[in-house]
Amino acid sequence: MQRVGLQVVGLSAVAACAFVFVAGPNTVASATQFQGTFADYSPDGQVMAVDGAFAADVSRDAYSVAAPPPPPVVAAAPTTDSTSSSSSGGSSSDSSCPTPAVSADPEGAKAVARDLAAARGWTGEQYDALEKLWMRESGFRINALNKSSCAYGIPQALPGKKMASAGADWQTNPATQITWGLNYIAGVYGDPVSALAHSDSSGWY
Repeated sequence: MQRVGLQVVGLSAVAACAFVFVAGPNTVASATQFQGTFADYSPDGQVMAVDGAFAADVSRDAYSVAAPPPPPVVAAAPTTDSTSSSSSGGSSSDSSCPTPAVSADPEGAKAVARDLAAARGWTGEQYDALEKLWMRESGFRINALNKSSCAYGIPQALPGKKMASAGADWQTNPATQITWGLNYIAGVYGDPVSALAHSDSSGWY
């Protein structure tokens, strides 16, 4: 009887070990680690069937490639003619310069200028300044023309047609040109001495 009891105890122990060995693989993993079950043990191994599927949606913003802008175009600085005169009243708006076919008489023009200046009280130092100024500008030539600026005549009016305010014969009459020039000096500088001083300092009047 005692021998039979020992055999029963021994078989129970063996069965318990076998249960732990066989059942263990199906009980170790929890449902939170994977979704699936192990198939029953077979000599060829174990097979795990997984329920469900795993997927991830990935998205990103669209983009486009634009060509770089062209380099800026730098305009060339305007050039100026260093030989052009800017005397007697600003820049020229004439599309062409006057070209009258007249001869010049500088000495005769000086005599006219002396009389007209004296009528204004511009004698002595004032007339000397006037003569020096206009000799510098035109040499007292009635047909003096600056081809760069179209300044014209004894006082080098710019443009020459401004002298029409003193007479329609401004292209050919020294008295008309001189009268306009004296009016210009009086209105802008006050007298020939001041006009000459401005010309000396700036190169124009």
